[in-house]
Amino acid sequence: MIANTPTASDGLATDLTAANNGYVLVIGGANVDISGTAAGPLILGDSHPGSVRCTPGGVARNIAENLARLGHATRLVAALGDDLFGRGLLESAQSAGVNTDHCWTDFGQSTSTYLSVHAGDGALCVGVNDMGIVNSITPARLADQAPLIQQAHTVVLDCNLSADTIGWVLRNTNAPVLVDAVSAKKCTRLQPLLERIHTLKLNPLEAQALCGLPCESAAQLLAVARWLHSQGVRQVLLSLGARGMFWSDKDAGHGWQDALTGTVVNVTGGGDALLSGWAHALLHRQPLAQAAKWAQACAGMTVGVHAANHPHLSAAALAQWCKTLSAPV
Repeated sequence: MIANTPTASDGLATDLTAANNGYVLVIGGANVDISGTAAGPLILGDSHPGSVRCTPGGVARNIAENLARLGHATRLVAALGDDLFGRGLLESAQSAGVNTDHCWTDFGQSTSTYLSVHAGDGALCVGVNDMGIVNSITPARLADQAPLIQQAHTVVLDCNLSADTIGWVLRNTNAPVLVDAVSAKKCTRLQPLLERIHTLKLNPLEAQALCGLPCESAAQLLAVARWLHSQGVRQVLLSLGARGMFWSDKDAGHGWQDALTGTVVNVTGGGDALLSGWAHALLHRQPLAQAAKWAQACAGMTVGVHAANHPHLSAAALAQWCKTLSAPV
């Protein structure tokens, strides 16, 4: 276990603007999640009784919904197909309070779809994504929205975006940029761009792919964080599932937060919720150790429901959840 080591400033994120000033801009994937959960253990090559659900998803869209439900003015930039799924995604985001005025419809393309299969305990066994439409989010397509990007007080990106698009956004904003690594394959797009990233959320597989370093023991986690700091990343969040999370700030120390989970129903969206809870706390200028607790609480609430977002997430519900399932920080 790694002890918290905050500085005298108590690890406040002083360069993130207060939550009531301006808006958070989220750019990246918006897709429909089709998830199947077996009633018991999975046997490869066989059919299983269970349940199949179709819900709104996508890393960027999930984060945008979470932040809107937590009370932040949130705008989403995403590409959608001219189909039932695309229209449904827009409606669900709007109903959660997300501004979708800057999303667009690409005629002739299908809305992104993520298909996942889960064991009876909710653990992800395999996932397949069809997200070709995200490639239409290009620098040329975003050029007309440059003022939107430049005026945001905080920007959140996911690595479903191409390296060129991520780089273009990073060069066209002075706001803190938070990035979700998404996958071991896609996160390598960040290698030449790390110096411009404020916060990077990733798991051990993604960290090893990006850094080339092992990421299991406490010492290895710290080594990964220090390597990322040396490349310019201000804050590192290493999500370790049931083991909790390790966090590190370049100037304000590092620490460990145990997982705050009740019953696990579906882990899809848990990592997105973790980054959302972290951002929510920092936008409210919470100490980093408290931000880690809020991040884990948001993830814990989310994995307890079938959808990728908790339908009753709010700042008050998050605070109450932390009290109900308290754990050492």
